[in-house]
Amino acid sequence: MGLSDRQKRIYDFISKFMRDKGRPPTIREIGGHVGISSTSVVNYNLNILVREGLIQREKEVSRGLRVVGAQAKALAGEIGAVQIPLLGRIGASLPMPMPTEEGLTRHDGESLTLTRELIQDEEGLFALEVKGNSMIDALINDGDIVVMKKQESAQNGDMCAVWLKDKNETTLKRVYRENKRIRLQPANPTMKAFYEDARNVEIQGKVVLVVRRMKQVP
Repeated sequence: MGLSDRQKRIYDFISKFMRDKGRPPTIREIGGHVGISSTSVVNYNLNILVREGLIQREKEVSRGLRVVGAQAKALAGEIGAVQIPLLGRIGASLPMPMPTEEGLTRHDGESLTLTRELIQDEEGLFALEVKGNSMIDALINDGDIVVMKKQESAQNGDMCAVWLKDKNETTLKRVYRENKRIRLQPANPTMKAFYEDARNVEIQGKVVLVVRRMKQVP
């Protein structure tokens, strides 16, 4: 790795902080540990770690750091965490096109790390980033992450990832069976439900957990 001593100290601190506390440190916590008062200098060094493939960042999210690669798996084991595959986005306004024929069965290696306190049984779980605001009354906002349990059936009122087969699109809605139709109900008073032939609807999974993404205050 082409890292300076300072960058190695930052990386070691991030890894140790996550091991000890089960969450990533803030920019100020990193700066305080390595003696950097400027957040821009911390950001510069974090970008080097991103370039070297050691961490991933979401700059607009508080504590938006993730250790990646082999070290991430080791950390997950040490802190009793679960890694859930992050498979992409799902529309929570208008349906979104499916990325491939395989739909939700492929991902690019990204994952969401959660503690065992939140997830007891990880079998069949996957995560999706929400795009849109149709589920805001269910406390799911644009940019949040939903953790899904893969299943092909649902009870009335369940919040599900739904595949509309004729359009090859997916959407996140509450599901209600009404005779031969499926009502896909948003949780937003400004939006109306829409209906699909039951034969055109395939349940991909049910929401079991929502991970809020908190925006940093400037």
